[in-house]
Amino acid sequence: MGLNKALQFLVPKDSKFFPLFIGVAENLVEGSKAFKTLVTLEDVSKRPAIIEKIKDFENQGDTFTHTIFTELNSTYITPFDRQDIQDLTNSVDNVLDYTNKTAQRILLYKPKRLPAEMNQIADMLIESAELILFAMKELHRNKSYKEINNACVRINTLENAADAAYHVGISDLFENEKDPIELIKLKEILQALEKAIDCAEDVSDVIKTIILKQA
Repeated sequence: MGLNKALQFLVPKDSKFFPLFIGVAENLVEGSKAFKTLVTLEDVSKRPAIIEKIKDFENQGDTFTHTIFTELNSTYITPFDRQDIQDLTNSVDNVLDYTNKTAQRILLYKPKRLPAEMNQIADMLIESAELILFAMKELHRNKSYKEINNACVRINTLENAADAAYHVGISDLFENEKDPIELIKLKEILQALEKAIDCAEDVSDVIKTIILKQA
């Protein structure tokens, strides 16, 4: 057992890292909810304001990421492996990055419509974000690793469902969208959103690695 791993047992659960992890996850939840608002808007003139909010959440996520890495560079004893902290931080940041990229493509491309599947995937993104927040809080409390693992399994299930919805959406575009420019726009928007949910699964994989090492 390495020195850092041995000393991790002495790290209090109110370690400065845990409030940051929880803050990152809470920000992800709010950003995901804002994205859901975006894809369900009936008045497209309101899109820019919602997209700006999503960008704000993405910027806040970047601030959290910077703070965590600063703390990591100045802290000798960490609650779990340094590489896992880096991977966890980056993977959560990537979810919001791709959510923002999706929103920015909507702003830039100005599609005439949004595929119905985006609404479905947006719901899955919110649930995934909420499960990530749950897992962060449970890690902080040092609660049942079984419950954390169950949350991760659910995130993986959501990713599979989102992947299926993505393929249905792409298939529908190629079958029914007659405007090739609109087809390209919507395909790229769907691809960015599908990547966001893929990154949520990456978060669950990192969390599973952490609890496996902590067990």
